[in-house]
Amino acid sequence: MFTDADQCVDFLSDINDGKVFMIVSGAVQLQIILEIQACPQLDSIYVYCDDQLIHEHWAIKIPKVKGVYTQIQSICEELQIDRVHCDRSMIPISFNGIDPLFMYTQLLKETLLEIEDDDRTSIKELVDYCRLQDAAPDKKLEKIEREYRHHTPIWWYTGPYFIYSMLNYGLRLMDVNIILKMGFFIQHLHQHIEQLHREQQFGKTTAPFKVFRGQGLSMEDFNKMKQTEGGLMSFNNFLSTSRQRHISLDYSWLALSNANSVGILFVMTIDPTICEKSKIPFVDVSKGGFFEDTEEEVLFTTHTIFRINQITRIEDNDIDRLWQVNLTLTGNNDHDLNTLTSYLYQDFNWTTGWSRLGAILIQLGEHEKAELLYKILLETASSDKNHADYNLQIGTMYYNISEYSKALSSYERSVEINKIALPQNHPDLATSYNNIGNVYYNMGEYSQALTSYERSLEIRKIALPLNHPRLAGSYNNIGNVYVNIGEYSKALSSYERSVEIREIALPPNHLDLATSYNNIGNVYYNMDEYSQALTFYERSLEIRKIALPPNHPRLAGSYNNIGNVYVNIGKYSKALSSYERSVEIRKISLPPNHPDLAASYNNIGSVYYNMGEYSQALTSYERSLEIRKIALPPNHPHLAGSYNNIGNVYVNIGEYLKALSYYKQAQEIWQKSLPPANRHIVGVKRNIENVKKKL
Repeated sequence: MFTDADQCVDFLSDINDGKVFMIVSGAVQLQIILEIQACPQLDSIYVYCDDQLIHEHWAIKIPKVKGVYTQIQSICEELQIDRVHCDRSMIPISFNGIDPLFMYTQLLKETLLEIEDDDRTSIKELVDYCRLQDAAPDKKLEKIEREYRHHTPIWWYTGPYFIYSMLNYGLRLMDVNIILKMGFFIQHLHQHIEQLHREQQFGKTTAPFKVFRGQGLSMEDFNKMKQTEGGLMSFNNFLSTSRQRHISLDYSWLALSNANSVGILFVMTIDPTICEKSKIPFVDVSKGGFFEDTEEEVLFTTHTIFRINQITRIEDNDIDRLWQVNLTLTGNNDHDLNTLTSYLYQDFNWTTGWSRLGAILIQLGEHEKAELLYKILLETASSDKNHADYNLQIGTMYYNISEYSKALSSYERSVEINKIALPQNHPDLATSYNNIGNVYYNMGEYSQALTSYERSLEIRKIALPLNHPRLAGSYNNIGNVYVNIGEYSKALSSYERSVEIREIALPPNHLDLATSYNNIGNVYYNMDEYSQALTFYERSLEIRKIALPPNHPRLAGSYNNIGNVYVNIGKYSKALSSYERSVEIRKISLPPNHPDLAASYNNIGSVYYNMGEYSQALTSYERSLEIRKIALPPNHPHLAGSYNNIGNVYVNIGEYLKALSYYKQAQEIWQKSLPPANRHIVGVKRNIENVKKKL
């Protein structure tokens, strides 16, 4: 409750996720209400007063004011209706090619559904959590704890027991605490839908039919959907639809009360044969739900995917924010969907259950949520293996956000546990040493990285078959180190050993082969053999285009490398085109301060530099340096590269003192991180000598 308008606005502004419904006194000044209603987090305002007529004349002019009331009971009834409409509009949706979450939709669904929990313990933990969060009245919580098994999951889901809202919120925000507490219910609801689907569909025809869903979409999500027309979208919750078009259209109209929303009528074509083949169950809930069904509701399981066929405006003279979106249910026979998910199953086949959920969160860039999940799992871990695995994943989380000292600490905890619990030549120990090598490699400590990689390789040679893919991984990583210390013949030898194994052990379009070809391209690039480099880079890109979704970071890497070649053979327009494609992908798929984004901006700067457009070059180089200062350790060689490049620009625009300052910063870092005879150290020394002559 607030009596101060500024405090109220501050409260609303602090809410990042979710919507607020507010009851205000009729005595509140109009100017204050206008200020409050401008907050985007505020969904609805209800005016409570003694004289309805006096206040209605101004209230109808403010879009977020839903009404003027003299009875609290009337407000409560209206509030319940509006809350349902708000929940309906906030069902989590993701779009292929725009939302990173979409890539993991099917894997996330399978992960949530394979988790097994003890029902009694899980129900108690959910109720205890809700009490702590003050999420529902005690009477409702007591009823759920006492009577959960007396009713079906669909009954609870469709009833006024906060289950629907809480689950929707948890899946929309990927809230770890809520998903952990409601994992048992997600599984129960899916199993109940599966069971009823079998019963209801037995003996029925398989003719396609249509269902409808009306809701609001934010302008942001609507624009995403228009960009994805012809592509795929996922409803990342259990999906409620109706067989009645007019009922769903009413929901679309209701969404228009929010000036920042678009009313959407989804028209969904459902082919039951696809549902059967792809295990996408749906049920008619007219008899199994809490309320007597007048909407002919059809409920689909969670994370159902559709293709967006057509988006058209519903003609109305009074409104231009009402649209019809035609969707078709998509199953396992969809080529785009199969391409999108097939490589993910390979990447995540090493883990299951809650641990896999954490791994997905890491890939989505939800590092704080992943850390929270793994720390919760660590508290309840019952075996050395679990302790080691969870520390390993926490290390990976820190590694991905470039917090290398924390990553190293977690990886070392994992390896210490495994050294006690496992034989000395166990493959898991090799994995731990390999990960420690990755950390040192990214910190620019190449000697330490090489030691760890070679230790990992020694174990793998003993523990694994001669042509095992992980042996190829070790040779590949050792090659990476040799590239970075300028020993290209050793690097090429390691990479060629890696690719020999991979060509035997893997299918021709496997992503690891793309990595090997890319790395061999890197060696030839560094040896100034640009024709050879381009051949291997393009070979790598061909595989990645087949095996990866269109905005995957590795595709960005390929375009970036091809751009590098074009720069060095003087084809600057082709280079700029490749670099810009790379940065487009990285801006979508990576965090804003990721080192790879810095590399893209650095390379765009190099093109402008070579074209003599020094102002644009400086802008790009400085953008790269800003990211590298945040993402990398203070003595990382790439930081030195940025300082050196900026120095080059200042030389060419005649600002020699600034150039000298940047060259000296580059020299200081390279001398700490690279061997004395390295070409970068030799080059920056020459740059300093040349610029001093100009002073």
